[in-house]
Amino acid sequence: MGKRRKTRQKNQRRKWLKFGLVLAVLTLLTVFRDHLPRELTDALSEYASGAFQEGSGLEVHYLDVGQGDCTLILCDGHAMLIDAGDNDKGTAVQSYLESQGVTELDYVIGTHPDADHIGGLDVILYKFDCQTVLMPDFEKDTRTYDDVIQTMKQKRYENTSPRTGETFELGSAVFTIVAPNGEYGDNANDYSIGILLQHGGNRFLFTGDAEEASEADMLENGMDLKADVFKAAHHGSRTANTEEFLNAVDPDYMVISCGQDNSYGHPHAEVMNRLRIMGISVFRTDEQGTIVAHSDGTEITFNMLPDESWKAGEPTN
Repeated sequence: MGKRRKTRQKNQRRKWLKFGLVLAVLTLLTVFRDHLPRELTDALSEYASGAFQEGSGLEVHYLDVGQGDCTLILCDGHAMLIDAGDNDKGTAVQSYLESQGVTELDYVIGTHPDADHIGGLDVILYKFDCQTVLMPDFEKDTRTYDDVIQTMKQKRYENTSPRTGETFELGSAVFTIVAPNGEYGDNANDYSIGILLQHGGNRFLFTGDAEEASEADMLENGMDLKADVFKAAHHGSRTANTEEFLNAVDPDYMVISCGQDNSYGHPHAEVMNRLRIMGISVFRTDEQGTIVAHSDGTEITFNMLPDESWKAGEPTN
């Protein structure tokens, strides 16, 4: 834990040092521009401009959709959405995307056909132009799943069933498919599409509701799963987020998406204890609302401090 804290403190010091340097350059340009050689002013202007462009970087919005999942990713004018919450969340997700200036989506990922992940997806697919739709090769005989399929047919969207190891570009970021890796019978959770998103030196991992079997297959596949930020699998459930998997990912931060006082008891006490022992900082939508991470390719900052309650859920059914 001490080592992680020292690393974060060092990163913050570098961030403020860089900010101070850029500020000094801008001051120098403002006060002494007419007295400096043209070549020097051009070089200083290029440095300051590049520093601010780098700072705009990648944004990962972990939306508070109650007991469900929804993540908006923005990079260099491009946008992608992973899941869209439950059936009653589609319009709210649409409004959030519009508030962020999103008019079209490069990618829409429905990790797996459970209602708390794809319930609002039909609204998003209908309201926005979507270039590529990715869903796993697993169907579910539900009204929610059929709504998504019928909307895709109406908009003439073709589903892309991703293959492990396949990569896609999103502006200056790239994401790689890391799951699913096998057949899992009727367990929809383990068919979840998992992606590893990389922006410069920063890495974000998303695995939907993938449980122990899928996590084991990801490890067996031998891909480098290390990530700075991991969105907890299955809302922080004990059926996922195994010690072996977390050791392989080795995240500095975890984001848990779950509903306040949800009946499942998410996040489970076993997982919260595991994260605390491992020294991983935790953010959670049930206690903090929508969480936004910003990457400049070197450092990651959040719109709030990590949660400190370490409170586990209490199942009611």
